[in-house]
Amino acid sequence: MTRYKAIISYDGTLFSGFQRQPEARTVQEELEKTLTKLNRGEAITVHGAGRTDAGVHAYGQVVHFDLKEARDLEKLRFALDTQSPDDIDVVAVEQVADDFHCRYAKHSKTYEFLVDNGRPKNPMMRHYATHYPYNLDLASMQEAVKDLIGTHDFTGFTASGTSVEDKVRTITRAEVTRDTKTGFLVFTFSGNGFLYKQVRNMVGTLLKIGNGRMPVSQIKTILAKKDRHLAGPTAAGNGLYLKEIIYED
Repeated sequence: MTRYKAIISYDGTLFSGFQRQPEARTVQEELEKTLTKLNRGEAITVHGAGRTDAGVHAYGQVVHFDLKEARDLEKLRFALDTQSPDDIDVVAVEQVADDFHCRYAKHSKTYEFLVDNGRPKNPMMRHYATHYPYNLDLASMQEAVKDLIGTHDFTGFTASGTSVEDKVRTITRAEVTRDTKTGFLVFTFSGNGFLYKQVRNMVGTLLKIGNGRMPVSQIKTILAKKDRHLAGPTAAGNGLYLKEIIYED
């Protein structure tokens, strides 16, 4: 068997998320269908580095899969790219060690979240940026977001019902900027891992801080008290992008 690692991008609008699930269209299922066709009908399992939710997009999702025979890398990438649905793009394919696992190998992820703060909203971007038509103070959010950097227990930013026990994660980059061309707010987070809906909960909290409905110190309070009820609402998934995954050598 030969193991391959692929970088893929996708428009999450019409997907119920990355992970395969009954009676739902998912990225994993569509890739497996394509690989099965390329593998003469023999089923192939695709593993993903992250399980993006319904409506969430990706520029740099990483997957791996095994094939019995070695393939020309560009021919394999081209076949996967052209035979997969139009809302999936296969950016790159490489051969990796047999013990490589895209989810468990040490890596860092970067997520971006786009917020359309315009009034009225841009209808062309309704699937690709979350609309928030209220006044926002960028400086307050930029000050508050710094408190997310470092190693913390992110229980207060985790969706209820998660089965993950260890909620300690390290965030190495957390910032909020305004795109001068679009006027959209761009939230960027990098770290060694993120909990279920963590990024969307952090964005929802920062938006309430920017709107003056929470103090700038609220991030510190949530981290200290580990109480989800103290955080803001979960931001909609359409503004979220898995931008990049970088693996340690």
